[in-house]
Amino acid sequence: MNKVTRRTALLCTIAIMGAMLLACGAKTDKEAAGTASPSVSPSGSPAASAAPKESAAQTTRKYKDYKGHEIAIPTAPKRLIFFGETIGDLVALDYKPVGGGQTFMQGAVFEKQLQFEDVGFPLNLEKALSLKPDLIITGDTDEKAYESLSKIAPTLMFDTFAPLEERIVLLGDLIGKKQKAEEWLTAYKKKTESMWAKLQAAGMKPGETATVLTYYPGNKLFIMARAGLPQFIYDKNGFKTTPKVQAVLDADKGFEQISPEVLPEFAGDRIFILNPIPDEAKRSTEDLLKSRIWLDLPAVKKGNVYFMDIQKSNSDAATRDWLIEELPRLLTEKSK
Repeated sequence: MNKVTRRTALLCTIAIMGAMLLACGAKTDKEAAGTASPSVSPSGSPAASAAPKESAAQTTRKYKDYKGHEIAIPTAPKRLIFFGETIGDLVALDYKPVGGGQTFMQGAVFEKQLQFEDVGFPLNLEKALSLKPDLIITGDTDEKAYESLSKIAPTLMFDTFAPLEERIVLLGDLIGKKQKAEEWLTAYKKKTESMWAKLQAAGMKPGETATVLTYYPGNKLFIMARAGLPQFIYDKNGFKTTPKVQAVLDADKGFEQISPEVLPEFAGDRIFILNPIPDEAKRSTEDLLKSRIWLDLPAVKKGNVYFMDIQKSNSDAATRDWLIEELPRLLTEKSK
């Protein structure tokens, strides 16, 4: 599975489960994620062929996105549509988009902090056009969707899986909030360093490993690697990866589907379970927790298992601020 395909499959998983995903492309990804491929709809709409002519005098600049599209974008967009699972980054930047996907908001820690028009999931072209955006930022890497959106307004593909430290500054620059982004990042680094120092003082041992897992419908067990909670806990001052999890990261994968039988090879000193949304996935989780394989894991025997709703495990800036408070609470409650 190539890099774009893996990223697209991971986007689907997160969006549907309420925490991490967006545009599914290849058939193999749809079968792996168990969901249909979101695409922009309706396609070929005559109304979508004409871009709104907002403020022709607005200052623009040339920009090349990470997929190679070269476009002219406004230096300070006023009517942004942001379509991606890290929309919570905008909360940290104190920026209100005119449109976005409510799918990515459901159950999130920032659900009540952003107000915008829902463009649907899949993204609806007519709705997007009606909002008269001056810029569209999308996490979808589907070229057909990109072409359709580009007829509405300048559109760029954005790597929502990039490390937060890189992503927030780039996003701030794109929306005219670069200084705000840099200030937020400076404060965030100080808070995370303080959090890890307190956890270490409270008994967290140097070199402790951790593993994040979740179930998807179809009795599919996934080890999470690149996006969401792992991005937060795999910190230079935080938890380390096991060799098997590190191999997933080295392969630039967002996740790895495994069988329960090999879970002991991936399990770290601490295990975080992302509570799934679908009932079928919940039942699979319950079955795992009763299994001999699970009960024999060292982390389970020591009580080092932690549960978190998948909707609250995203990698956006607003969720990160929440996790700085939530992770110590979670670990402290379990240690009592």
